[in-house]
Amino acid sequence: MPRAKSDNDRKIFVLDTSVILYAHNSIMNFAEHNVVIPITVLEELDQFKKGNDTKNFEAREFIRLLDKLSKDQRIDEWTPLNGKTKGDFKVMMYHPENERNANEIFGENKNDHKILNVALHLQEKEKTRKVILVSKDINLRLKAKSLNIQAEDYETGKIKNITELENTGKYVMENVNPDAINKLYEQGYTEAKNILGTRKRKSNAFYILRSDKNSVLSFYNSEENVLERVDKRLAYNIKPKNAEQSFALHAIMNPAIKLVSIQGVAGTGKTLLALAGALEQRREYKQIFLARPIVPLSNKDIGYLPGDIKSKLNPYMEPLWDNLKFIQNQYKETDKEFQKITELVNQEKLVIQPLAYIRGRSLSNIFFIVDEAQNLTPHEIKTIISRAGENTKIIFTGDVFQIDTPYLDSQSNGLSYLIDRAKDHPLYAHIKLEKGERSELANLANELL
Repeated sequence: MPRAKSDNDRKIFVLDTSVILYAHNSIMNFAEHNVVIPITVLEELDQFKKGNDTKNFEAREFIRLLDKLSKDQRIDEWTPLNGKTKGDFKVMMYHPENERNANEIFGENKNDHKILNVALHLQEKEKTRKVILVSKDINLRLKAKSLNIQAEDYETGKIKNITELENTGKYVMENVNPDAINKLYEQGYTEAKNILGTRKRKSNAFYILRSDKNSVLSFYNSEENVLERVDKRLAYNIKPKNAEQSFALHAIMNPAIKLVSIQGVAGTGKTLLALAGALEQRREYKQIFLARPIVPLSNKDIGYLPGDIKSKLNPYMEPLWDNLKFIQNQYKETDKEFQKITELVNQEKLVIQPLAYIRGRSLSNIFFIVDEAQNLTPHEIKTIISRAGENTKIIFTGDVFQIDTPYLDSQSNGLSYLIDRAKDHPLYAHIKLEKGERSELANLANELL
């Protein structure tokens, strides 16, 4: 953000509640420009301060930050943020006396309209300065624009270049020397320079190598600077059906890789492969956790669903149980592998729970699978990873273009953030699954509908 040359060049940013719930320290990320918090935002945050979800944490942290910044001063007057590089902030009351009143214009008294009225008031009062409403609520931004209020999304932490998300984690090389491919087949590895030459190499990248006669799947081991052959191996009787699935399972089963993201549309086998790989390595870890965030159906809280808390949560966890049952049904009921899965569940060695139930627990010696990770914020992704202890492996699966939460999109969700920030790290591998393997009917839906 370019620096302001004078006070009149300092913009005034009005923050919506959605921005605070996305990142409690957002108030500090507007350079030397000024920030206004409508009193309505504080009232809404008061409703979010109790609970164990990330949004509750963000609400509590912001209230503490505001208290720290204001010290003994009145918060309805301009108060310095931090240091010479920051601007001022204040909390502004609701202003119905504007020439234009959002409640009257839109015909309804709503909190969103109170926030719009603050922006309208600032426009009338600060005629020489640019007033910008910042919100992650698209509908509120559209309403603001209809009132000739400049409105923007909160961009900090957002992936700027959407093409970065097309990173598949794999590379295809044609016309490779047949002798080099034969060497990979014979001894299982070859020095990277024999095939890649002087090409830039990314840690834990996967390669499909082709000559005019044959092809081979390979993995770049950056620690030893070699290409290793990737075979289609079984994991608890689940066999990869294509090259990308083979790459994903290789990353899941590789003990040197502690963090894996698997991206792909529904039916590509993300969760199934992760769970099969976890079961195959069950002796290496104390527990297997399989979790997913709860996104209420039709934007209704789970309290609308009938029954006790277990009954309310079951519909959200059912897809995870379906994957487990699919793996179990690869065996007969009398097989020890079938019985082992039942035993793991009964002894809580394999736990399927909402992500909120896992949050706050110690993650040492755990194989942790986080499903539907595109519905997490960057802060949630960071919180999960930062809790990893010794001998813990974390797999994030999801589709960055299938967002179910209202204030996230393909560029601002946690999975996109992880793919962008962790790329080329020696502990991290990413693979995109591109081919649906659920059924021809499911592929029809993904391709045509």
